[in-house]
Amino acid sequence: MIREVFMPALSSTMTEGKIVSWVKSPGDKVEKGETVVIVESDKADMDVESFYEGYLAAIVVEAGDVAPVGNAIALLAETEAEIDAAKAKAAELSQGGSAAAASAPASAPAVPEPAAPAPTQNGASGGSGRVVVSPRARKLAKELKVDLAIVQGSGPHGRIVAQDIERAAGKAPTPTAAPVAAPTIAAPAAVAAPTPAPAAPTPTPVPAVPGQVVPFNTLQQAVVRNMTASLAVPTFHVGYTITTDALDKLYKQIKSKGVTMTALLAKAVAVTLTKYPILNATYTDQGIQYNGSINVSVAVAMEGGGLITPVLRGADQMDIYSLSRTWQDLVKRSRAKQLQPDEYSTGTFMLSNLGMFGVDRFDAILPSGQGSILAIGAARPTVVATADGLMGVKKQMQVNITCDHRIIYGADAAAFLQDLAKLIETDPQSLTL
Repeated sequence: MIREVFMPALSSTMTEGKIVSWVKSPGDKVEKGETVVIVESDKADMDVESFYEGYLAAIVVEAGDVAPVGNAIALLAETEAEIDAAKAKAAELSQGGSAAAASAPASAPAVPEPAAPAPTQNGASGGSGRVVVSPRARKLAKELKVDLAIVQGSGPHGRIVAQDIERAAGKAPTPTAAPVAAPTIAAPAAVAAPTPAPAAPTPTPVPAVPGQVVPFNTLQQAVVRNMTASLAVPTFHVGYTITTDALDKLYKQIKSKGVTMTALLAKAVAVTLTKYPILNATYTDQGIQYNGSINVSVAVAMEGGGLITPVLRGADQMDIYSLSRTWQDLVKRSRAKQLQPDEYSTGTFMLSNLGMFGVDRFDAILPSGQGSILAIGAARPTVVATADGLMGVKKQMQVNITCDHRIIYGADAAAFLQDLAKLIETDPQSLTL
């Protein structure tokens, strides 16, 4: 049987993907669960694994090229005898355009991705006891002579990763982020759910030549689509001035423990949101979607253009020290394009902080699918009137919230900002509890 390998949908907003590199070459034997290709989605590079055993007979979309989601990017032959037939079919696809998943031939019906199996006793995924191992971990296990059957997997759905092999061999594992459960992603016929690709060196941006038109990269294209969609949403802006002397004092006290100002602001916002669920809600055609958790996403600029929004999930429930460590890890992996889709696409409230660049104030554009975004300016010494009628100097910052007016009204936003200011000005110490 000849099966088409389709371009998978690695995120809910992905419409096309770019082939970063083929891990397998034409004619190579492919095992079930083995990485075949690395695909660049909107904001991350992901490994794509095979659902089936067979041979990579022919590549339809070469490395560096782009294909729409659902289009065939390669052909997988069940036996070596079918490779020549698959090559002929690949030539037809290349000439006439790749067939979409919806029109796949009867010999290769689209197969929905099975539900993630429960971990087996040794922690590896697979209802039949099959051990699911990342390619790097499998290679490392051979080098270190580690029996995979006794290894406890710590990756998504119990997948065995390199750190598990190093731990089993008695070596200090390479520091990495705590594993995050992989989201259920609808994958096409011959590919399994994606996992993060190994970190690749960040390419040096090519300097722009005056008069030259430089095509958008994949990340920039995603931003263009999201910003265009945001034009259809009626929004309004509300500004507020917050005195930050107390927050700055707290930051100086706990900065040495690894706490970041971004984490402090995210925590303050998350705590305030517990009293204003409407600010954490999202518009849907059916009504208001009240989200079950407070997931604060923060815009991060990417080298080479575009931005990504790593998400601090359950930010109101995390202590400030864990929140800071999580944030630092998210930023590091986002710039290496190693985030899982649910680590940048599940935010329920967004922050955009240009204060670090000295910007006094600005209005943020509400991204598609969000209810609110808070723009944070720089804190600057300001001459103000004190409570006793005298003049004094206090550090103040300007914040501006942009809201979806279909579900959030001016009074909601104003009350939220008032309570946020009260928390930051009078009780920031509570953020450490």
